[in-house]
Amino acid sequence: MADDKKLTTRTEDFSAWYNELVLRSELADYSPVKGSMVIRPNGYGIWERMQRTLDDMFKATGHQNAYFPLFIPQSFLSKEAQHVEGFAPETAVVTHGGGKVLEEPLVVRPTSETIIYHMFAKWTQSYRDLPIKINQWANVVRWEMRTRLFLRTLEFLWQEGHTAHATEAEAETEARLILGLYREFMEGWIAMPVITGQKTESEKFAGALRTYSCEAMMQDNKALQAGTSHNLGQNFAKAFELQFQAENGEQAFAWNTSWGVSTRMVGGLVMTHSDDNGLVCPPRLAPIEVVIVPIWKSDEERARVVEAAQKVRIELTEWTGRGATDRLRVTVDDREGVKPGAKYYEWEMRGVPLRLEIGPKDLEKGSVFSARRDMRAKAALPMAGLPATVATLLETIQGDLLAAAKARREANSHRNVTSYAQFKEIMEGPGGFVYTGWNGDPAIEAKVKEETKATIRVIPDPEFRSAEAPRTCLVTGEPAKHEVIWAKAY
Repeated sequence: MADDKKLTTRTEDFSAWYNELVLRSELADYSPVKGSMVIRPNGYGIWERMQRTLDDMFKATGHQNAYFPLFIPQSFLSKEAQHVEGFAPETAVVTHGGGKVLEEPLVVRPTSETIIYHMFAKWTQSYRDLPIKINQWANVVRWEMRTRLFLRTLEFLWQEGHTAHATEAEAETEARLILGLYREFMEGWIAMPVITGQKTESEKFAGALRTYSCEAMMQDNKALQAGTSHNLGQNFAKAFELQFQAENGEQAFAWNTSWGVSTRMVGGLVMTHSDDNGLVCPPRLAPIEVVIVPIWKSDEERARVVEAAQKVRIELTEWTGRGATDRLRVTVDDREGVKPGAKYYEWEMRGVPLRLEIGPKDLEKGSVFSARRDMRAKAALPMAGLPATVATLLETIQGDLLAAAKARREANSHRNVTSYAQFKEIMEGPGGFVYTGWNGDPAIEAKVKEETKATIRVIPDPEFRSAEAPRTCLVTGEPAKHEVIWAKAY
């Protein structure tokens, strides 16, 4: 980076900016194992809040948590042909254990469909045993060649949901339910707007019947696949003999879904909101929402302002206006020997949404001085009624972040591209989401990917489609089978 203070700017080098920011804001660090990362408390605190919120949402929709083994018999992966083909290049395989060669190699889980559906088959005899709705919080390993902190690492943390149903309609309803739940979380908590839709056959999950995705636009106009939900059909049920006796007495195969989001969402948060001064964290996910910085020049002033700062902290943290289980998360930075400016810089880098400054003059006025991290806007706030004022301001910041991200996405979405040449110019230049017609031919999809590095992110759901759908395929001029969204992606 240029010096000890400033990050490389986003316009100068977005990739370098991202890497520096993740390190300097103490979200994560590189581990001794190439391609894997250490998640530091500031980053893990964000992930914990993501976990808690999503876990509540899963349980509210009837899902239960369980845990399945890290090691999977290698033969399990080969039972579903598409699945093994899709994951074989990424698997880590254990061949020795306890000083001996294993009778059967064990795969370190890249995902858990195979072992989970093996167990579902053991637990299912009748339609009365269905549906099974399980979620697992776990780590997975995928031997990625090109890694980047949070976005793509050798090992990462995630949740993976797995369900079994008596009918295809129930499985489809489940897959779409979870897609909507993911969107609600991403927009409501990460303040990251997403477009939902179906993946093409070429881009769907290995072994799935249909894959649905949440696609977000980052500040460099690339797409981030933030979460996926899969209707697996009966492929895995047949491979693992997951059968049940239906109400009519006949034997039938179950219908499965799987779905997951990961620590990649932390990377999405960084690239959606942060700026050249460091991390910008949405208040709902911030481990610390408010930092109070007392300011003094003498020992006598220090005693007074630190005491006042601690009183404000207690008043804020004991306030129950958001509910007894959702208290304001506040800290006081009363370190000696560190100048206020250095403290401001540090907390801005770490992304704390709101800073409150308290000096002798503020005490005389009965107020505190506030600084928003997102806009860097400053204003005096009266001490009277401060908790409610702070809570309202934090919700304003949360909403403003989502509005800004939506506006940026729309400003960089292209809906009137009339030629393939124009499409190439966009992809070679500013990038963004490009809406076009597509004839449904995988060969055309592959041609565009080869020539431009852009992929079809989704066939968008109805609410995201253009008011007037394109009638012809952008590349061939043939009648369009679908409107699709193209973008370069992480």
